This record gives sequence, C-alpha cells and structure tokens, in this order.
Amino acid sequence: MIKKKLAKKVRQNRPIPHWIRMRTDNTIRYNAKRRHWRRTKLGF
Repeated sequence: MIKKKLAKKVRQNRPIPHWIRMRTDNTIRYNAKRRHWRRTKLGF
C-alpha cells in the first residue's frame, strides 16, 4: 500500500509537459506542487 502511494507521489513530482505550456499560451510556466525529496517530507 505504501509502495503504491510512493509511486503516485513519484508520478506527481515531475515538471509539466511542454505541450501544455504551448496550449495555455505560457500562462502555466511550472508545476506549483513540485516537491523536493529533502526539503519537504510526505508525512507517512
């Protein structure tokens, strides 16, 4: 169960695709929910 949660968090922790930047005319520039492995812990 924990492995599944960790896998989800790994998938979430990536930059936005470049084509989304093109689609939104660069209004979304970066992933605001990006998490650094050392600074912010997951809490489980």
